[in-house]
Amino acid sequence: MAASSTGALHRIKAEVDSVFRGNPEIVRLALVALLARGHLLIEDVPGVGKTTLAHALAAASGLRFRRVQFTSDLLPSDVLGGSVYNPQTSSFETHPGPVFTNVLLVDEINRAPPRTQSGLLQAMEERQVSIDGETLALPDPFLVVATQNPFEHHGTYPLPESQLDRFLMRLTIGYPDADAEREILEAGHDLNDRGSDARTVVHEGDLLTLQSQVRGTHVDSDVLDYLLTICRATRDDDRLRVGASPRGSVGLLHAARAHALLDGRDFVVPADVLALAEPCLTHRVVLAAPSGAGDDHERAARIIREIAATVVVPV
Repeated sequence: MAASSTGALHRIKAEVDSVFRGNPEIVRLALVALLARGHLLIEDVPGVGKTTLAHALAAASGLRFRRVQFTSDLLPSDVLGGSVYNPQTSSFETHPGPVFTNVLLVDEINRAPPRTQSGLLQAMEERQVSIDGETLALPDPFLVVATQNPFEHHGTYPLPESQLDRFLMRLTIGYPDADAEREILEAGHDLNDRGSDARTVVHEGDLLTLQSQVRGTHVDSDVLDYLLTICRATRDDDRLRVGASPRGSVGLLHAARAHALLDGRDFVVPADVLALAEPCLTHRVVLAAPSGAGDDHERAARIIREIAATVVVPV
């Protein structure tokens, strides 16, 4: 592993940490998602720094950032773009939407109609958009950070399991600890968006190089079997009606490789898999007996942790 790669990643994380006053492990996981070419779904209450996290990650990495507030009247073309008639030229012109950026923050993704959600999620998967028969590639790198409030369901369109499966990780930021919140108060800032305060410490080309190194990170056969056993165990657990999909297995593998790179290694160890099993798999399973009381996500996370704890770690 080149020292320059490790240094670049540590600079990104340190810069985001300097702006985002929250759980530093969340910053680490967000960086893993970016390196693994995945997407993030953040479930949390308003005001805990979701926008700041996404904007700071983009700014520190030298990437373009856009934000879209999803609402009940939002159309797919408002996100993806469309053709607009130009009376001066008597022709239609293609106008790319805000999805044509490097880091797209989608606020309250569950407030937009299913058609708009589906259009975005298809773009996330295919990394391209078709506008009136013209196919346009999205920028590379491309990361979607989507948010939703797990406690407010009036006027929302919950994402179905097939669409949740498009996200590499599902995270919860939580409230900052007392010291971090005191720093926010003493600095005279709020959490609306301090992400633009982050300095650019690497450039877009550097990040593309880091992403290519992730794909080359070695995974021993024993570690691969360990990962596979965890994923397959979710399909045999009586507490779960639906287990993790093969896409979940692939996502966990990519994330483990990125986690290893962030730790300065060119090989994956079981600890990488264990650290990412919960954020990568929890949203991909369905409880056999959901309560609907708002704690289903935590119950699913606990089951994933218990399954992972029962799998023998290779030595």
